[in-house]
Amino acid sequence: MTKKRLDVAIIGGGPAGLNAALVLGRARKNVAVIDEGKPRNRVTRETHGFLTRDGVSPAEFRRIAREECSAYPSVLFVQDTATAISGKDGHFEVTTAQGETYISQKLLFAVGMKDIPLRIAGLADVYGTSAFVCPYCDGWELRDKPLVIIHSGSTAVHFAALIAGWTSRFTICTNGPGGLTDSEREELRKRNVPFMESPIRSIDSVDGMVRQVVLEDGTLLPCEGIFFKPELAPGSDLPQSLGCELTEAGTLVVDEFGKTSVPGIYSAGDATTLRHQAIAAASMGAFAAAAINGELSMESWNRRA
Repeated sequence: MTKKRLDVAIIGGGPAGLNAALVLGRARKNVAVIDEGKPRNRVTRETHGFLTRDGVSPAEFRRIAREECSAYPSVLFVQDTATAISGKDGHFEVTTAQGETYISQKLLFAVGMKDIPLRIAGLADVYGTSAFVCPYCDGWELRDKPLVIIHSGSTAVHFAALIAGWTSRFTICTNGPGGLTDSEREELRKRNVPFMESPIRSIDSVDGMVRQVVLEDGTLLPCEGIFFKPELAPGSDLPQSLGCELTEAGTLVVDEFGKTSVPGIYSAGDATTLRHQAIAAASMGAFAAAAINGELSMESWNRRA
């Protein structure tokens, strides 16, 4: 099978990868966006906080982005999964699940994160409909409603202070011994924030809309929405297999332009940060693309000497 030659192979087609493709396409670089088409945010109905696209569905967001990128003939979209990568800066060989091979000078990983299967009974039934992870994305829609916040430890107190900007009607559930210190418990009590440390038995819902959270001790918590802290894993183990350095949180270590610890390899978006917002991922993709283009341009310039 013919090996396709590229300037940049972009692994992942979310906001970071798509914005990078747009910038690189406009810079006349040959780019392939290799994406399996299963974004983490596909369970949600709307994307929020993205200027000019507030409220658009994730699927529609991607459709519009691909349409805009397709105006530049050097951008190729491939619905496939990168399964193996070898080589080094200037000559990376990317192999996909469908048996295609791409030879690329540079790599950009925009693989995001993936959810570890949800362990609370009934949570999967409401995730993306009435249970969410980010109040900046979905807090407005749940303003002034009774909510259950599933967080533990110091993040529970931080999240309580944050969510109070949208509603004062919420209960913290730590889903078991929550790691709250005495001072944190006292802080919640002073602010009249109810908190429950009994494990969660189940979440009752109808057509994706939560009705109540049921605790193991029999407590029933009626609510109209949930915010919870997801358990996440890197979207791909390929960067690590190539020697890219990771943080303790599992994100890729990058500089301000998305450059990893391995020459020729960049990353952008949720794979590199704990600040998971579509507009932030898109901006990181743009900066990384500009850095990659600058590197490619200088290498080409120097070869002309």
